[in-house]
Amino acid sequence: CCTAPVAPSTLTGAPAQSAPAAEGPVAALIDHTLLKPDATDEQIGQLCAEAREHGFATVCVNPYRVALAARLLAGSQVKVCTVVGFPLGATFTEVKVLETDIAIRCGAREIDMVLNIGALKSGDLDRVKQDIAAVVAEAHASGVAVKVILETALLTDKEKAVASALAVLAGADFVKTSTGFAAHGATEADVSLLRLAAGPGTGVKASGGIRTREDLDRMRQAGASRIGTSSGVQIVSGGNR
Repeated sequence: CCTAPVAPSTLTGAPAQSAPAAEGPVAALIDHTLLKPDATDEQIGQLCAEAREHGFATVCVNPYRVALAARLLAGSQVKVCTVVGFPLGATFTEVKVLETDIAIRCGAREIDMVLNIGALKSGDLDRVKQDIAAVVAEAHASGVAVKVILETALLTDKEKAVASALAVLAGADFVKTSTGFAAHGATEADVSLLRLAAGPGTGVKASGGIRTREDLDRMRQAGASRIGTSSGVQIVSGGNR
């Protein structure tokens, strides 16, 4: 249950903003991420403190943690991002919309939703588009951006291109490579493909396996305008582990 609802007066209803420019400061590209199921309150607190210190774009946490993160980041420029239909994308559209609504009321300002992967691979493209559009409509009514997770490790190149096009048609702000829970995360080839398929007006988020500044730079050069990583501090501090 959400214990830190956002007052209606803080919800602008404005269209969600697209990705930051790829040439911008590195920290501003990073969604500082902790989605492990066993994450503790203390670890979420550390995540938020690091995000404040370094000026990351968001912290990305599981829905249960949104209210805590929103309290800890109040007054900062760091937004709270959460995941919907995660990590399989196979829940009912109505459930994804409800998750989105609750997350926004708890303080989420960006939503990373998993598309219906099985429907995509079955060729049910209308269902995929409607699933995305329903979440986008719910989020955009409150000025909240939506990133659509394609889970590229499970898709053919054709399916990646089709999924990207459907996300754009449904009004999504970003397409995103991965949940981080599949066989592999972002690749430069996938980021390039998503950038081409989504076009210049839609952000591309690379996530999964990005641990160093070199990794980030390769993804940015391939076309990523946002980076999801649990190694944000290491990246901005110049670590290479």
